[in-house]
Amino acid sequence: MPGKPGALDGKVAIVTGAGAGIGKAVATRFAAEGARVVAASRTKAEVAALAASLQQQGGEAHGVTADVSQPADVARIFREAKDRFGRLDVVVNNAGIMDDFTPVGDLTDELWRRVLGVNLDGVFYGCRLAVQEMAPQAHGSIVNVASIGGLQGARAGAAYTASKHAVIGLTKNIAYMYAKTGLRCNAIAPGGVATTIGSKMRPHPFGYERMAAGAGNNVRIGQPEEIAAVALFLASDDSSLLNGAVVTADAGWTAY
Repeated sequence: MPGKPGALDGKVAIVTGAGAGIGKAVATRFAAEGARVVAASRTKAEVAALAASLQQQGGEAHGVTADVSQPADVARIFREAKDRFGRLDVVVNNAGIMDDFTPVGDLTDELWRRVLGVNLDGVFYGCRLAVQEMAPQAHGSIVNVASIGGLQGARAGAAYTASKHAVIGLTKNIAYMYAKTGLRCNAIAPGGVATTIGSKMRPHPFGYERMAAGAGNNVRIGQPEEIAAVALFLASDDSSLLNGAVVTADAGWTAY
């Protein structure tokens, strides 16, 4: 990893939900591009293994076990990033969970709060701390991983859909409000991606049936590394004119 300049050479990046899937791919790609990576996940074994792997490949990485729905945990991620690497340049708010395609009529308070806690509160906590750090230093890039579920109404259940619409709105608000400080805030809206996010789901029959009605228009399933490439672009100075943008990465699914 070291030895050749990369797009994020010398920068410090936080990546949440880094234990597997998109987050793991983002952390790996960022390290390959010269970033010092703070990888956060609720699963200690996964994030520890990732940090060790990146270090073995010559990168600089630090793993943090954290639940992004808890503000104290998110604060600890940022604190450890500053304590270990002394600065902060990029934050990728990626951690997210699904909602079993549950429609609003059958959505429990518990499921609503759990999904919004991770998918929205976690992004909010990360963005708030990122802005507090980046605005005074007059640079920085926030990348929020949303979903095409935040652009359309039928790609998931009610809670997931609401959370991802909110993430996109939050992204645009931050981008505009803080544009003159030099920090940027953008979002990625992936389509179907081959990850384990739905591995523990028990799909709601009615909700899944309604969602699946449009699944035949999906061109193909993406790979986490493809989303990582988009995240790299948004994190790097190559995207210096992009602020408040939502990059749809779905192979053309929502173009139908």
